[in-house]
Amino acid sequence: MKRNKKKLVINGLFIAAFVFLFFWVLFRYGDELTYLLKDPAKFEKWILGFGTKGILIFIAVQILQVLIFVIPGEVVQIAGGYLYGTFLGSLYSLIGITIGSLLCFTIARILGYEFVRGMLSDEKLKKFDYLINNKKGELGLFLVFLLPGLPKDALSYVAGLTPVKFLNFFLITAAARLPGIVISSYIGANIEHKNYIVSAVISVIAVILFVIGIINKDKIMKKMNHFDE
Repeated sequence: MKRNKKKLVINGLFIAAFVFLFFWVLFRYGDELTYLLKDPAKFEKWILGFGTKGILIFIAVQILQVLIFVIPGEVVQIAGGYLYGTFLGSLYSLIGITIGSLLCFTIARILGYEFVRGMLSDEKLKKFDYLINNKKGELGLFLVFLLPGLPKDALSYVAGLTPVKFLNFFLITAAARLPGIVISSYIGANIEHKNYIVSAVISVIAVILFVIGIINKDKIMKKMNHFDE
């Protein structure tokens, strides 16, 4: 009984500390980062201002983007392509996104369902039941991360509630997110090289796929709910 009370107190302190940190970072840096990321040239100037540490700062921004899931991920990835080109931009984004996702996964696994429930609405969390209570949750996770337009916000936290093993989640999130990261980085690289027509065409295709995903997300998620049937 004492051990359970102690665990509840520790979890409560962790949750309070994380929530405080979450909102502090959001209010302290959220607007500034969003403003910078909307203008790749300003973001480039800001990153280059850190000198040789610029790459680490960019990776840190990617980690932060996943942890607070408010800053648009695609915008950061495009900025990475603008700064470092398609290959390196994709690599640095993948490193940051993967680290951020693994941190979310670990936090949720340690603090549990109530913590994640406190971050998401019951309605949104209910949509992920097919992942939490499904033996084939790994396939569901892969598809949600891979397909454009499906709800990725806070998914890494939800993944921590599933039976998926840490190593498997690492492989899933890295593999499923890579195509989207490369496409976004490619768009950013072409903007930097002033290949606006190529950037526009790829962007239009990406937006169309995103809209198709948004329109069909309920159907896709409904089918996922019946994986075990």
